[in-house]
Amino acid sequence: MSHHLATRVVDFRTGSSETVQDITDACTAFLQEAARGRDGLLNVFVPHATAGVAVIETGAGSDDDLLAALRDLLPADDRWRHRHGSAGHGRDHVLPALVPPHATLPVIGGRLELGTWQSVVLVDTNVDNPHRSVRLSFLG
Repeated sequence: MSHHLATRVVDFRTGSSETVQDITDACTAFLQEAARGRDGLLNVFVPHATAGVAVIETGAGSDDDLLAALRDLLPADDRWRHRHGSAGHGRDHVLPALVPPHATLPVIGGRLELGTWQSVVLVDTNVDNPHRSVRLSFLG
Protein backbone atom coordinates (compact mmCIF):
# COMPACT_ATOMS: atom_id res chain seq x y z
CA MET A 1 0.00 0.00 0.00
CA SER A 2 1.56 3.31 -1.00
CA HIS A 3 0.98 6.45 1.02
CA HIS A 4 1.00 10.01 -0.18
CA LEU A 5 1.74 12.95 2.12
CA ALA A 6 1.49 16.59 1.15
CA THR A 7 1.75 19.50 3.56
CA ARG A 8 1.55 23.27 3.46
CA VAL A 9 1.50 26.15 5.94
CA VAL A 10 -1.22 28.76 5.35
CA ASP A 11 -1.09 32.14 7.10
CA PHE A 12 -4.17 33.93 8.42
CA ARG A 13 -4.71 37.38 9.86
CA THR A 14 -6.90 37.02 12.95
CA GLY A 15 -6.62 40.65 14.03
CA SER A 16 -6.76 42.19 17.49
CA SER A 17 -10.06 40.77 18.73
CA GLU A 18 -11.26 37.29 19.68
CA THR A 19 -12.22 35.44 16.54
CA VAL A 20 -13.67 32.30 15.06
CA GLN A 21 -12.34 32.36 11.49
CA ASP A 22 -13.68 30.00 8.84
CA ILE A 23 -10.74 28.31 7.09
CA THR A 24 -12.74 25.71 5.15
CA ASP A 25 -11.99 27.37 1.79
CA ALA A 26 -8.24 27.17 2.46
CA CYS A 27 -8.61 23.47 3.32
CA THR A 28 -10.59 22.87 0.12
CA ALA A 29 -8.05 24.73 -2.04
CA PHE A 30 -5.19 22.76 -0.50
CA LEU A 31 -6.95 19.45 -1.15
CA GLN A 32 -7.60 20.32 -4.81
CA GLU A 33 -3.83 20.32 -5.31
CA ALA A 34 -2.73 17.78 -2.72
CA ALA A 35 -5.36 15.03 -2.81
CA ARG A 36 -5.86 14.85 -6.60
CA GLY A 37 -9.05 12.80 -6.30
CA ARG A 38 -7.72 10.39 -3.68
CA ASP A 39 -9.22 9.24 -0.40
CA GLY A 40 -7.36 9.99 2.81
CA LEU A 41 -7.21 12.26 5.82
CA LEU A 42 -6.68 15.99 6.21
CA ASN A 43 -4.92 17.02 9.39
CA VAL A 44 -5.32 20.67 10.37
CA PHE A 45 -2.76 21.77 12.97
CA VAL A 46 -2.21 25.15 14.61
CA PRO A 47 1.38 25.46 15.93
CA HIS A 48 0.42 28.10 18.51
CA ALA A 49 -0.01 27.81 22.30
CA THR A 50 -3.06 30.09 22.29
CA ALA A 51 -5.27 28.97 19.39
CA GLY A 52 -7.35 25.96 18.41
CA VAL A 53 -9.25 24.28 15.59
CA ALA A 54 -12.94 23.40 15.73
CA VAL A 55 -15.55 21.97 13.37
CA ILE A 56 -18.79 23.90 13.90
CA GLU A 57 -21.61 25.62 12.07
CA THR A 58 -20.80 29.22 11.19
CA GLY A 59 -22.90 32.21 10.25
CA ALA A 60 -25.97 31.26 12.32
CA GLY A 61 -24.60 32.57 15.62
CA SER A 62 -22.71 29.47 16.75
CA ASP A 63 -19.33 31.12 16.16
CA ASP A 64 -20.29 34.01 18.48
CA ASP A 65 -21.85 31.53 20.93
CA LEU A 66 -18.54 29.65 21.05
CA LEU A 67 -16.64 32.83 21.91
CA ALA A 68 -19.25 33.68 24.57
CA ALA A 69 -18.97 30.18 26.07
CA LEU A 70 -15.17 30.48 26.13
CA ARG A 71 -15.48 33.87 27.89
CA ASP A 72 -17.70 32.18 30.52
CA LEU A 73 -15.35 29.22 30.96
CA LEU A 74 -12.12 31.22 30.68
CA PRO A 75 -12.72 34.78 31.93
CA ALA A 76 -10.16 37.41 30.95
CA ASP A 77 -9.36 38.41 34.52
CA ASP A 78 -6.43 38.14 36.94
CA ARG A 79 -7.07 34.57 38.17
CA TRP A 80 -4.43 33.07 35.82
CA ARG A 81 -0.92 32.23 36.98
CA HIS A 82 0.44 32.71 33.45
CA ARG A 83 0.76 36.50 33.22
CA HIS A 84 2.15 38.57 30.38
CA GLY A 85 0.61 40.56 27.56
CA SER A 86 -2.98 41.74 27.77
CA ALA A 87 -5.05 41.40 30.95
CA GLY A 88 -6.32 37.85 31.35
CA HIS A 89 -3.98 36.50 28.67
CA GLY A 90 -3.40 33.38 30.79
CA ARG A 91 -6.83 32.19 29.62
CA ASP A 92 -5.52 31.98 26.07
CA HIS A 93 -2.96 29.40 27.16
CA VAL A 94 -5.72 27.18 28.59
CA LEU A 95 -7.85 27.43 25.42
CA PRO A 96 -6.12 24.56 23.52
CA ALA A 97 -7.17 22.11 26.26
CA LEU A 98 -10.82 22.93 25.41
CA VAL A 99 -10.47 23.72 21.69
CA PRO A 100 -7.62 21.45 20.57
CA PRO A 101 -4.95 22.77 18.20
CA HIS A 102 -5.72 20.06 15.65
CA ALA A 103 -8.45 18.23 13.74
CA THR A 104 -8.29 15.18 11.47
CA LEU A 105 -10.99 15.05 8.81
CA PRO A 106 -12.04 12.53 6.14
CA VAL A 107 -11.24 13.18 2.49
CA ILE A 108 -13.19 11.14 -0.07
CA GLY A 109 -12.42 11.42 -3.76
CA GLY A 110 -10.23 14.43 -3.07
CA ARG A 111 -13.00 16.33 -1.31
CA LEU A 112 -13.36 17.27 2.34
CA GLU A 113 -16.29 15.26 3.72
CA LEU A 114 -17.98 17.65 6.12
CA GLY A 115 -21.60 17.56 7.21
CA THR A 116 -24.01 20.02 5.62
CA TRP A 117 -23.59 22.71 8.29
CA GLN A 118 -20.00 21.99 9.34
CA SER A 119 -17.08 24.33 8.74
CA VAL A 120 -13.43 24.15 9.82
CA VAL A 121 -12.61 27.17 11.98
CA LEU A 122 -9.57 28.70 13.59
CA VAL A 123 -10.40 29.79 17.16
CA ASP A 124 -8.15 32.56 18.45
CA THR A 125 -8.82 34.41 21.71
CA ASN A 126 -5.32 35.91 21.89
CA VAL A 127 -5.68 39.60 21.03
CA ASP A 128 -1.89 40.10 21.23
CA ASN A 129 -1.08 37.94 18.19
CA PRO A 130 -2.82 39.12 14.98
CA HIS A 131 -1.14 36.54 12.68
CA ARG A 132 -1.61 32.77 12.77
CA SER A 133 -0.21 29.88 10.78
CA VAL A 134 -2.09 26.66 10.11
CA ARG A 135 -0.38 23.51 8.81
CA LEU A 136 -2.53 21.47 6.45
CA SER A 137 -1.37 17.91 5.82
CA PHE A 138 -3.01 15.37 3.51
CA LEU A 139 -2.29 11.71 4.02
CA GLY A 140 -3.66 9.65 1.14
